[in-house]
Amino acid sequence: MILVKGSVTLKKGKDQSIKRFHPWVFSGAIHSSAAAEEGQWVRVEDAGGKTLGFGHYHQGTIAVRILHFSDVPPSADFWQNKLTAARSLRLSSSIPTHDINAYRLIHGEADGLSGLIIDVYNGVAIIQAHTPGMFNDREAVTQAIRDVLGQKITAIYFKSPPSHQQKSEDGYLYGMSAVPHIITEYGNKFYVDWETGQKTGFFLDQRENRRLLSNYSLGKSVLNTFCYTGGFSIYALQAGATLVHSVDASEKAIALTKENISLNGFSPEKHAVYCIDTFEFLKDKKDVYDVIVLDPPAFAKHKSAKHQAMKGYQRLNAEAFRVVKSGGIVFTFSCSQVVDRQLFYDTIVSAAIQSGREIKVLHHMAQPPDHPVSIYHPEGEYLKGLVLYVH
Repeated sequence: MILVKGSVTLKKGKDQSIKRFHPWVFSGAIHSSAAAEEGQWVRVEDAGGKTLGFGHYHQGTIAVRILHFSDVPPSADFWQNKLTAARSLRLSSSIPTHDINAYRLIHGEADGLSGLIIDVYNGVAIIQAHTPGMFNDREAVTQAIRDVLGQKITAIYFKSPPSHQQKSEDGYLYGMSAVPHIITEYGNKFYVDWETGQKTGFFLDQRENRRLLSNYSLGKSVLNTFCYTGGFSIYALQAGATLVHSVDASEKAIALTKENISLNGFSPEKHAVYCIDTFEFLKDKKDVYDVIVLDPPAFAKHKSAKHQAMKGYQRLNAEAFRVVKSGGIVFTFSCSQVVDRQLFYDTIVSAAIQSGREIKVLHHMAQPPDHPVSIYHPEGEYLKGLVLYVH
């Protein structure tokens, strides 16, 4: 049973966003609180005392993350209901399938569970709690995963988010599995190490964009920058690229890419890796590549860094436009939540003007269906991308 321990009362007029089902209550909107403790469930009331919903309380800018919009407290089967709904959504978009056995089961606010991420890697569920409340409820989440997915889950692992200083909470909550663990994505194989890898171990959100790259790779020379696990590289090779180069400044990322190239049985003659900064690598590469992939880490994780981030995106794309062959293709992305789609597009336009080349937009890219965006929480649309033709 879910125990609601405290309550918060909002200032007059500060309830409109909640009535529009936005799940965040900012600290500045709160008039008073009673018995509200860090990471515990609280009731959220408007200025007149009417209950608007229930959620996790936190001492921070986002003071409450509402998980249940109702005037009645959540029932004992709350977690099972949430995971069942999330599972149904994934099945409706044919995830997983016979050739995809890794997917995101819970995507935070989009699944009504702000602060919670659950990725499933070939029978192993990885939980990442981004709030104290979700950390406190990890055992209930574990039980719900077992109830909803049953024998399809052989192990459940809890991984602390990068912001946590203490990693002692990491570990198996159910079962056990060796790492690295092999997953399949449209027939391509990848090693996943959720214990030491970034995020939950793999970037599932680029699945459909990696597949799209296949359409542009046959007989082409392809450069994959910020390659991490080599995902785009493997899709390009699988589609018949004549040459693929993978670049990353991290030695660990380069090692992962090498392992995945070997796992898929590709000839080393068609692939090379370079452990070097992308900007440095591009300096003398004019007219070498038919296709360039730009998938950098988030240049801006906070609003205060947005201005510098846009300068970084502009410089990176302008450099790619300068060096790609005439008639070439550039896949470019931003995974910064604070950079919206229009701002990213405008920045790419600026980079195009700076390069002086004729450029056309072929595709607008986004995150896949297992990373949905709640219509009430537009901030969830973090992944943005463009496929560009450069004359």
